[in-house]
Amino acid sequence: MKEKKYKAVCFGEVLWDIFPGEQRRIGGAPFNVAYHLFKMGLDVDVISSVGDDELGHELMQKINNWQIPTDHIQITGEHPTSTVIASVDENNDAHYDIVENVAWDFIEKTTENQKVLATADALVFGTLATRNEKSKNTLFQLLEISSYNVFDINLREPYYDIRIINELLHKTQVAKFNKAELRMVLDFLNKEYTDEKDSIRYLQDKFGIREIIVSKGSKGALYAYEDSFYLYPTIPVEVKDTVGSGDSFLAGFLSKRLQKETSAHEIMAQAVSLGAFITSQEGACPEYTLNNFIQFKESHPLSALSF
Repeated sequence: MKEKKYKAVCFGEVLWDIFPGEQRRIGGAPFNVAYHLFKMGLDVDVISSVGDDELGHELMQKINNWQIPTDHIQITGEHPTSTVIASVDENNDAHYDIVENVAWDFIEKTTENQKVLATADALVFGTLATRNEKSKNTLFQLLEISSYNVFDINLREPYYDIRIINELLHKTQVAKFNKAELRMVLDFLNKEYTDEKDSIRYLQDKFGIREIIVSKGSKGALYAYEDSFYLYPTIPVEVKDTVGSGDSFLAGFLSKRLQKETSAHEIMAQAVSLGAFITSQEGACPEYTLNNFIQFKESHPLSALSF
């Protein structure tokens, strides 16, 4: 019997990150997740939009060269392809100036992207794609079709609204936060922070979310599934940059989570390993093969921490 090939759809920004003194790199959190899911052997589709301009044509050509499907990336003559001015500080952390009123701010709902959601195993999305009413409305319509909604909170000032985050969390099956985002969302909700377990249980109860992930930087990553908590350490590597490390972590998580019989250990080992592997390389979407990653993972075995 042929093994099922799982499929994820990633909704939102596809863009060019422009770094000082470097060539531009393809980016956008949803696309980064799609790239790594594809590398892990999953079927992926990206629902986004680029401009009918030189940057858009170049972006589409590069994605096609990677053999990642572009069927649901819309091309518009009304808005330009997105560019982001990126900088990296002394701690190798990236900061972004995200230009507004670009193509992915105006993603259209189509019969085709509704159909692809009906057969997908997961829909991945973030907060940034809701900054414009057009893409926000499209996303909310697609969330009603998908049965497994994965919300990568990914707060980028000033492009978020707690009312929208609140609505999105009510439609979410898996929510991923970093440490700062967890605290921020609790503050928005007027919930006092005491500890991570209390915070997660509060969010699970308030929004009916069974699964919550918290990436904790050098202190590892925490996965809560209903009443069970799994804490895993980071893998020590020489950090080239942290751009897209959270996106690769999420892709690693989903690449195992969508396999229904996979254990929490296998899920988190894949997530932490892929995040570390990408952090040890330059860029959010470096060239690599699945075998490259497997070799890295096998040479860096992981055990859970007590929590």
